[in-house]
Amino acid sequence: MKTPCDEAAIQSRSVATPCARTAEPWVLAVTILGSSMAFIDSTIVNVALPALQKSLGSTVVDMQWVVEGYALFLSALILVGGSLGDLVGRRKMFLVGVALFAIASACCGLAPSIHELVIARSIQGVGAAFLVPGSLSIISASFSEKERGRAIGTWSGFTAITTAIGPVLGGWLIEHASWRWAFFINVPIALAVIVLALWRVPESKNPEPTSVDWTGAFLATIGLAGVTYGLIESSSLGWSQPLVWGGLATGCASLVAFLYVESRVKSPIVPLDLFRSRNFSGANLLTLFLYAALGIFFFLFPLNLIQVQHYSATAAGAAALPFILLMFLLSRWSGGLVARYGPKLPLIVGPIIAAIGFLLSAAPTTGSTYWRTFFPAFLVLGLGMAVSVAPLTTIVMSAVDQNRAGTASGINNAVARVAGLLSIATLGIVMVSAFSSHLHKSLGSLGLPVEITRELRSSEIKLAGVTVPVGVDSSTAAEITTEIDRSFVYGFRVVMLICAALSIVSALFAFWLIARDVKSP
Repeated sequence: MKTPCDEAAIQSRSVATPCARTAEPWVLAVTILGSSMAFIDSTIVNVALPALQKSLGSTVVDMQWVVEGYALFLSALILVGGSLGDLVGRRKMFLVGVALFAIASACCGLAPSIHELVIARSIQGVGAAFLVPGSLSIISASFSEKERGRAIGTWSGFTAITTAIGPVLGGWLIEHASWRWAFFINVPIALAVIVLALWRVPESKNPEPTSVDWTGAFLATIGLAGVTYGLIESSSLGWSQPLVWGGLATGCASLVAFLYVESRVKSPIVPLDLFRSRNFSGANLLTLFLYAALGIFFFLFPLNLIQVQHYSATAAGAAALPFILLMFLLSRWSGGLVARYGPKLPLIVGPIIAAIGFLLSAAPTTGSTYWRTFFPAFLVLGLGMAVSVAPLTTIVMSAVDQNRAGTASGINNAVARVAGLLSIATLGIVMVSAFSSHLHKSLGSLGLPVEITRELRSSEIKLAGVTVPVGVDSSTAAEITTEIDRSFVYGFRVVMLICAALSIVSALFAFWLIARDVKSP
């Protein structure tokens, strides 16, 4: 889903060179298409995961890397991408990001194996790290303060629409063509963006550019990569492997070094002094825990719908529409809550409502209808997030001086992405462990031959993608399939309970750290 503070990042930047009135629609078209390309891709890929797993014979660890390779480089480099745009030209870096994203998308679609796909997805993440902040900064630079509100509204509305349409279109392409078209669809969009940007979008730079914190960016990338690698690979290699604990040690050491460098470098990508504000620290801790829950939810949910509940890819893509539409339609109402009650109360109530949504999503077993099971869960979860996002943006913007609001918004945006990255790596371990434990007990009760049980246990890391061994009679095969589905539902429930707990913790951070009286920025 779209991260918080995108609109705040646009609003808080200074105007560079307002574009001509005739160019305004073109600037919006370019930035909407560019942003939507990144938003759509992330949601389509989640829907494509079951088809990917089946086509390439992949494990859940491979599926994690398909998502995490992209998220890793986007999370680590998004702040650098914004700084480079200010330094060398916003349109230039935006176009570099779009071109890199398109080339990587084509490579994803042509990837012959899971390893090539993960590499291409990582390159996609680098492109998105230039594309996403570039699109936001172009709007800021091109519209005067008088026209910026309307521009932000138009951008938000159209990106919400494209984000809603994306999973449905992607699911249809996956179902009727191939998962490869989930990536190929980016190429013509990128070509249109490049042509329009070169033709109509003016170039702009920061008149007082600052140096890029390359050391901090390098340490952040190595740190997040090491931690992510150690956590994900522990499911397949085991905790005793040197590669696992070595990756974790390298990652943790790099993150500690990152904090040290950021406290001393002249122009840090993450100014640590901002966290002296209790409101800012509270907002980012809330973001970290709440978006961690959302990250693992949107990773596992398509696997549940398609592999266990037997939804089509199109239906799975459409399942989240109530969530997306509710967040968009209630955004103005949520802003009214902030004006009436202040941001603290909604930031306590919103995550609690989201926790109820996670609990509702944990309730269904198998075979129930969407409208009686997952639809209410999406409605409640969407309501909880709609209540939370607007006050979260208010807190972030008001917690720092006005001239640092853009930096604060970018940091909160990056925190939301890092939260999803780490939650998929961490809670993926919980999912695999819970699934394996339940399946082992279930297979023991079936009285299967030792060799059949051994073959099933050896492929547990595929989760619901585990296939019944050849030669098993039809009635036994049906029993095994039922136990595989039940084991996935059991693991999914465990993770959803943890997600609910994470949401409650985020509400507690709002209660403890965020002040009651906060002035609107």
